[in-house]
Amino acid sequence: MMNKPIVQVAIGILLHQSKVLVGWREAKQHQGNKHEFPGGKVESGETPEQACTREVFEEVGIGIQQWHRFDLIKHEYDDIHVHLHLFHATVDAEQLQQIQKPWTWYERSQLKQLNFPKANDAIIARLDWLHLIKVSNQLSDLHVLSSDSLMYLRLSGEASADLILGIENLSAEKLNHLILNIDHWKKLSPTIQKQISAVHFKQDQLMHLSHSDRIVGLRSIAACHDLLSLDRAQQLGFDAVILSPVLHTATHPDAKPLGWEQFEILAKHANIPAFALGGLKPDDLKMAQQHGAFGIAGISQF
Repeated sequence: MMNKPIVQVAIGILLHQSKVLVGWREAKQHQGNKHEFPGGKVESGETPEQACTREVFEEVGIGIQQWHRFDLIKHEYDDIHVHLHLFHATVDAEQLQQIQKPWTWYERSQLKQLNFPKANDAIIARLDWLHLIKVSNQLSDLHVLSSDSLMYLRLSGEASADLILGIENLSAEKLNHLILNIDHWKKLSPTIQKQISAVHFKQDQLMHLSHSDRIVGLRSIAACHDLLSLDRAQQLGFDAVILSPVLHTATHPDAKPLGWEQFEILAKHANIPAFALGGLKPDDLKMAQQHGAFGIAGISQF
């Protein structure tokens, strides 16, 4: 039996605020009559990033100056092996009018309803965030967590050996709803690391991070309190941010709140999902979204 050929493909995931750019594959193409992200084969003499830039310019009509490595996915079809070199980038407002038809913006929550090739399943899962994040210092809260929420386990110090063991023994379903800080995530086994929903960076961790420190394929969310840290998160290719505090909170009584007006300015500046944190409860989700939030996070009222 002959070995299947390996095809190197570069894919560009283009983001604008809460939306993702999606197209449609013609019937004559491999995996035709399906939705797709822009991209194509890596030509001889090209790097995957160069191929991604070329394909996006040819297909979509815009030039992207800064790409972030998103992941490398290897998938086997009946006839070929495909290596997907994935990159993501944000699209500025002034570029929106340059995008060629029939490329269309979809909300992240709509992606699972579209007909993508099987190799894209992991991409869709990473892009599709739930809208609620509970912040807790108790791992046991994960067992009573609503299915429409994620939980950030916020610890004040080092994670004990017993706590790490408790996380290691969680089911895949529970792990898929858990967010851990990068310091605690590093203590987990590689198998469990891959199942964690996202890795959290505090603002000071974010500001000391470099591009070379970023882990490819890792869904990451950063705590931001101002425009400087928000810009840093986007420059480093983070998947999402938590902006806080929006309102006065009992847990941080001395912190000056952003207020909804300033929050909205920051949220609209973000081309990645922005979660509002501080003095909020789940019923505030709709109001937060009216001010540009993708979702909300909370402590005592969640």
